[in-house]
Amino acid sequence: MKLLVTGGAGYIGSVMTTQLIEAGHDTTVLDNLVKGHRAAVNPKAHFVKCDLLDSANLKEIVQGGFDGVLHFAALSLVGESVGNPERYYRNNVVGTLNLLDAMRAADIKRLVFSSTAAVYGAPEETPILETAITRPTNPYGGSKLAVDQMISFEAAAHGLAAVSLRYFNVAGASGHLGEMHQPETHLIPLVLSAAVGKREAIDVYGTDYATHDKTAIRDYIHVEDLARAHILALNAARQGEHKIYNLGNGRGFSVLEVIEAARKVTGRPIKANEVGRRAGDPPVLVASSVKIQKELGWRPQKPELATMIEDAWNWMQEHPHGYDD
Repeated sequence: MKLLVTGGAGYIGSVMTTQLIEAGHDTTVLDNLVKGHRAAVNPKAHFVKCDLLDSANLKEIVQGGFDGVLHFAALSLVGESVGNPERYYRNNVVGTLNLLDAMRAADIKRLVFSSTAAVYGAPEETPILETAITRPTNPYGGSKLAVDQMISFEAAAHGLAAVSLRYFNVAGASGHLGEMHQPETHLIPLVLSAAVGKREAIDVYGTDYATHDKTAIRDYIHVEDLARAHILALNAARQGEHKIYNLGNGRGFSVLEVIEAARKVTGRPIKANEVGRRAGDPPVLVASSVKIQKELGWRPQKPELATMIEDAWNWMQEHPHGYDD
C-alpha cells in the first residue's frame, strides 16, 4: 500500500515508518519537525515537511493517492497541556480535523490513530477495559478524546475505516531509532540519564501508595510491539467502523522496579530521591489488551521490563547526544 505517516519523524512514528517499509509499503512521512528529528526518518521513506495546521499545503500533499494514513502527529506533554490547553486543542484537534478534511477530499478511507489511555483519567478499575468511562483529567487527554469522538462521527457519516489505539508508556528502542524528547518527561530515559551522569538523581514522586512497594505502578509497552499493533489495525480497519483497542503489557511496573531494573541493566548506581506525590497521580494505571489479542491476534513480543530498558540503554550508549539534527 501507499501510506502516509504523520509525525513520522518522532519516536513512535519513526519506528512505525521503518516497519512499514520493511513490510514493502510505499511510505511517506509528514512532520513539521517541531518535536521530531529529520535524522530519524528512514532514508527509504519520502519526506515532506508540513504542519497539520497548514490546511492548504496539507490538502495538496494528501492528494498524492494514498491508501491509508497512520496518524501520530500530536503534542503530548501532560504538564504543558495544563498550562496551555488552547495549544493542545488547536494542534491535536484542529490539526486532525484538517487531516480528516484532506483525506475526505482525496477519498482516502483508511486511518489508524495513535490515541492514549489518558482519555480514561483516573479509572475505577484496572486493568482498564475499552468499556471504561472516559473522563480525562488534563487537556492532553481531553484533546485526544475529542479526536476519538470526531473520528467515530467521521466513520459513521462518510464511511471512514478507522482504528484508535490507546496506550500509556512506550519504551525501548529499535536499532538506530530511539527516544529523545525536549524536554524529557518519561521515566525510563530519565532514569538512564541518571545512569550516565546527566542527572544527579531520579525523583520518585510518592512513596505512600497502596501498592506492593508503595510507589506508583504504570504500564510499559515496547515501541516495536506498539508499531506492530498499528500494522494489524491498519489491515483490520473496516469501512464505516471506528474500532478502539487498548494496548497493555499485561502487567504494570512500579517506579522502584523500573529504577532497580535499570541498575541491573546498566551496572551503575542510580540515586533515587523520595519526593511528594504529584497532584492527580493515580496509584495504578494499566491497560488491558484482551480485546486486541482476541480480535487481531496481537501479542507483545518484548514484554519484559529489562528488555525495554536494555534496548533503550544500548541506543543511548550509541547516541550519547541523541540525533545529530
